[in-house]
Amino acid sequence: MHKMNSLAGIDLNLLVVLEALLAERHVSRAALRLNRSQPAVSHALARLRHLLDDPLLVRRQGGLEPTARAMEIGSALTETLDGMRHLLAPAGFDPATERRTFRLAMSDYGAMVILPVLLPLLRVQAPHVDLVVSQASREVMASQVLDGEIDLAFGVFSGLDRSVRSHRLFDERFACLADAASLRDGRAMDLTTYLERPHALVDLRPERQSEVDKALAGLGHKRRLCLTIPHWGVAPRLIAGTDLVLTAASRILPAHGDGLCVFAPPFEIPAFEFTQIWHKRRDGDPAHQWLRSRLEALLGG
Repeated sequence: MHKMNSLAGIDLNLLVVLEALLAERHVSRAALRLNRSQPAVSHALARLRHLLDDPLLVRRQGGLEPTARAMEIGSALTETLDGMRHLLAPAGFDPATERRTFRLAMSDYGAMVILPVLLPLLRVQAPHVDLVVSQASREVMASQVLDGEIDLAFGVFSGLDRSVRSHRLFDERFACLADAASLRDGRAMDLTTYLERPHALVDLRPERQSEVDKALAGLGHKRRLCLTIPHWGVAPRLIAGTDLVLTAASRILPAHGDGLCVFAPPFEIPAFEFTQIWHKRRDGDPAHQWLRSRLEALLGG
């Protein structure tokens, strides 16, 4: 039987420490996140272990691993604390004066599309708002939103938990990029020529079939991939001076210039929805609402 059957003997600060430890799985990182000393966090963990009669986090190679009891508590802890934060927060959000840090998750494609338009707006309208941006697979990002580690995530998502909200920011289409000197008319190519050329692919998980290759397979064709990389940002710069063709999301491709040519694929590739996702517990947060609305205005349409 656990020593604690009620809130007697425990304070909110201990629960906040436990939330940080479960998120970071590391005492030093939790201390940095909480702006506390490492001994203070270690002492709080010792108190929690005594009060809950459970080790809560046990040392494993590379960090701390939560026990079953800690996982049971953690599944509801963040949502409960966020609810209390919302109750105690100001009724509105004044972007010109208030301080806030948002944790965002996105791929480098998302960073290229979002940050160049979001940051100038924040510096003018919300100079005390800070961003912490991380990158992960779409599955990990959705899990981080669900666990409360991330405020907003951006990308292409499916099969989301019912607790996760989503909103389409825009529809993205595919386009092709090639060295203009390698094109017969300097502007485009037909399907036969497309299939004869070597190709570059951007994918964080190259073992899966990309949307481009799925569309080709539906037509009974297959292309030769001579380069597969996980970085959207560098991909266009690898095309100049080669016979490679890059078929990618159009918003990250450069405009005409530098000897490169952007043109429509010679076959149909379905467009995809680029969305922002968040946990439903953030719905009533005025600052969160403000940021979501700014992103919709900047990227929508």
